[in-house]
Amino acid sequence: MAFDGITVAALVQEFNSVLDLSNTRIAKIAQPENDELLLTLKSNREQKRLLISASASLPLIYITEHNKTSPLTAPNFCMLLRKHILNAKIISITQPSLERIIDFEIEHLNELGDLCKKHLIVEIMGKHSNIIFCDDKMNIIDSIKHISAQISSVREVLPGRPYFIADTTHKNNPLTTDANIFYNTIYNKNVSLAKALYTSFTGISPLIAEELVHISGLNAETAAKDITDIEKKHFYSIFSQMISTIKEGNFKPEIIYNNKEPLEFSAVPLESYHLYEKRKNESISYILETYYADKSIYTRIRQKSSDLRRIVMTALERNRKKLSIQEKQLNDTKKRDKYKVYGELIHTYGYGIPESSSSFEALNYYTDETITIPLDKDLSPTENAKKYFERYNKLKRTFESVTEQIKLTKSEIEHLESIAMSLDIALSEDDLMQIREELVEYNYIKKHRSGKKQKIKSKPFHYLSSDGHHIYVGKNNYQNEELTFQFANGSDWWFHAKGIAGSHVIVKSNSEELSDNVFEEAGKLAAYYSKARGGDKIEIDYTLKKNVKKPTGQAPGFVIYHTNYSLVIDSDISELTLIE
Repeated sequence: MAFDGITVAALVQEFNSVLDLSNTRIAKIAQPENDELLLTLKSNREQKRLLISASASLPLIYITEHNKTSPLTAPNFCMLLRKHILNAKIISITQPSLERIIDFEIEHLNELGDLCKKHLIVEIMGKHSNIIFCDDKMNIIDSIKHISAQISSVREVLPGRPYFIADTTHKNNPLTTDANIFYNTIYNKNVSLAKALYTSFTGISPLIAEELVHISGLNAETAAKDITDIEKKHFYSIFSQMISTIKEGNFKPEIIYNNKEPLEFSAVPLESYHLYEKRKNESISYILETYYADKSIYTRIRQKSSDLRRIVMTALERNRKKLSIQEKQLNDTKKRDKYKVYGELIHTYGYGIPESSSSFEALNYYTDETITIPLDKDLSPTENAKKYFERYNKLKRTFESVTEQIKLTKSEIEHLESIAMSLDIALSEDDLMQIREELVEYNYIKKHRSGKKQKIKSKPFHYLSSDGHHIYVGKNNYQNEELTFQFANGSDWWFHAKGIAGSHVIVKSNSEELSDNVFEEAGKLAAYYSKARGGDKIEIDYTLKKNVKKPTGQAPGFVIYHTNYSLVIDSDISELTLIE
């Protein structure tokens, strides 16, 4: 995500166009959080709310329709603003250079009835974000965060100090840059073209810099100083077009989604993400509010899934250690047949063994080789043979027992890996609830007695193929089980990544012959919703659903099949349509 100077420029343009600056007054001032303001702005026409957050982790500013609950006692900064600018008029909204700064110039009457001006300055600068209130001479009256000399040696943000924009990076203003400045700034750097750009100009984020390189068609890895003169001219032309777009206010905000998960937002179109789903809107405020709301859902789900993931990972680690010990035990039983042969050969040739012998040589009639058999000289040949047969029988029993244990352990590991994969693709609390149920059923989580069982609304993913066939993807083992054995018909097609944890994919055939495209698209879904996601050569098994069977006693979603086809495909599903 890039809350850069270009995004701020789009916001300033939107504020100036949406708010009637000839008659917009600050009707309410609230401070819902320690580092957040919510201004209610009124004009003759309508009311707007402006959310301003100086949070170090999530600084924001946008127009919103949503209200927020404020504390009963307003914080000091909020009270100060109410004293000075409540019912005041916003007369200008500007952005210095292409900085991540918005200056609200405010006009109000003081206690004597004289007309005064103030500035509410919003700095959207990551952990250095702040909301600063200044007088008409740009002296700081107060700020939502106080920054002393002990915290910053560059600039103090304290009452009475002069306000200025700290120039710590010595970047150029892209809005006033000409070809001469651009060439001398960019093309002498021994770093990639994108890095040379975003480290040289204010307001240009790495995302936008990489987008410009992509549009230019130049090699992203080539150092800026190494490109040709023609390439230099071409890249400057692309840069100039972007600057013209900003100056003209020709913004086209959009959010980039990857399977409904928000990846990026931008105030300008991102051609480098042309394979991804995009949501566009004329309002940059809408884009920001939607992006962070959607992002919050995914973040919350990941946080809520962390406890379940820890349980699964702990169980996986325990079982993998157990499997390692069992495999070592199994390896130790490999010599069992040797002891059986020793016992048989002693029985066969024992009559010729002298008393108190510590070993003897005999022909192994299984291999036609002469071998030396160690003996306990205190035991008779018959007793030595009996001793070897006892060792053989003990190791044989161990082999049979450990072989069965390994089978069970591998099955449990496979089950846990499938649950881990389900956690990776969970999108809602209902999805997590269904996974939790499975963990309770298999005793990974202790079952708590509760009253009414909650109704789970989680459903499989539903895609539409390019030629209109419906494709369903299970989000977890319960859904895999239901899709395959309750939802699908015998003539429907079933897909699964070969030999690894993954979702069941069902293509509803309606007893029709499917095109190659449908098989490829279903294969891509099986690859994407598997442990191999991201690979470009993933083997997928597919067969008619009637060929898929469930072994007795196996965990949900575990199946066997003996008749199948295979294909190798990538996991790119960007062109597939996910139906809500």
